[in-house]
Amino acid sequence: MSAFPDPRQLSIQDFTYELPPGRIAPEPLPNRDQSRLLVYRGGQISDQRFHELPSELPPGALLVFNDTKVVRARLFCQKPTGGLVELFCLEPVAPHRAVEPAMQQTGNCIWKCLVGNGKRWKSGPVQLAFTVDDKPAMLTAERLEAAEGYSLIQFSWEPAAVPFADVLRYAGHLPLPPYLNREDTDVDAVRYQTVYAANEGAVAAPTAGLHFSDAVLADLTARDFHTARVTLHVGAGTFQPVKAENMAGHAMHGESFVVEAAVLRQLLAHAPLPIIAVGTTSLRTLESMYWLGAKLATQSTKGPATELHIAQWQPYEGTATVSLTEAFQTLLQYLDSTGSSFLRATTQLLIAPGYQFRVVNGLVTNFHQPESTLLLLVAALIGPDWRRVYDHALAHEYRFLSYGDSSLLLPPEPKL
Repeated sequence: MSAFPDPRQLSIQDFTYELPPGRIAPEPLPNRDQSRLLVYRGGQISDQRFHELPSELPPGALLVFNDTKVVRARLFCQKPTGGLVELFCLEPVAPHRAVEPAMQQTGNCIWKCLVGNGKRWKSGPVQLAFTVDDKPAMLTAERLEAAEGYSLIQFSWEPAAVPFADVLRYAGHLPLPPYLNREDTDVDAVRYQTVYAANEGAVAAPTAGLHFSDAVLADLTARDFHTARVTLHVGAGTFQPVKAENMAGHAMHGESFVVEAAVLRQLLAHAPLPIIAVGTTSLRTLESMYWLGAKLATQSTKGPATELHIAQWQPYEGTATVSLTEAFQTLLQYLDSTGSSFLRATTQLLIAPGYQFRVVNGLVTNFHQPESTLLLLVAALIGPDWRRVYDHALAHEYRFLSYGDSSLLLPPEPKL
């Protein structure tokens, strides 16, 4: 019998705490690396500043960053009668479902969107006038289909040669977390991005990375720590509340990620030294990579027939016998067989108590909302001590959520 609980039977109500509204950070601090850093090391807790992170990391650690870049995904379009309709772009549908080519699409496209003031938008197109390099441009949006929780929106624009990435860049607004309950500002345009953001496609920031300054990154290099980058485009589902009585009734959101073959080789060469994920999205990517490799290694058919997708409960449906080395080597062999230097996949992986970590030994992360899947992930990593960590943070006036303070979580034993 397994010593671990079945995550499907967990009640989210067991992962709650009282978060006073005044503890939610409404704005970023003036300097990224001056946020506070709670260090949890093998059961012991200490209080530092984030610029001290390099001195707190285990020797030989490899830090893995998510270099996704937040797009200005909120579009405020005008009806012919003058009213505004907000369109929040969630993910592309046509002609591309992958984020990277969808951002380079010209002329027209279809996206899955959340619609604000949707009941007042009965039919017909809505429009948004904007400028690109001081030249007039016009975006037109039409609702093709309404489904539960979202709508399919067809966008078209002039000049048609402008890529959709530029449409969002010039016409859109940053999608700040809903709990901030304010409009984005010029400060957010800089501070709701990491300093290493590179690949556009996220609709929420990988907030653990917001604390890293150029100075901290330089200090990591000076101390001979290794770094690697993956790309997971954070979706709006990261804010999706858990409403089910137990986790079996919760549908985990899916997200797409991209990892270079060179990063896989770097991870292979680094093990068994510590691998530290910078943020829950980096952690989710790394652990999903293991399960993709295990899936390919154990499939009954040869060749690239297996869909590169990790389902929500896959890791809990039997014990994997594939080693980390075999899993990553299998992924590299798959990439060689397809002639690709990039692993592109999707994941719905839900990490909760009962999950056995295969790749990650530690985590840099912010303080998350009560009753959230992100808090479940933290509890999976450090066990019941998650409550002691959060009680300490509350008692010592740490700032919470996206613009809040940070933590370095190093469990007592490697979760491999």
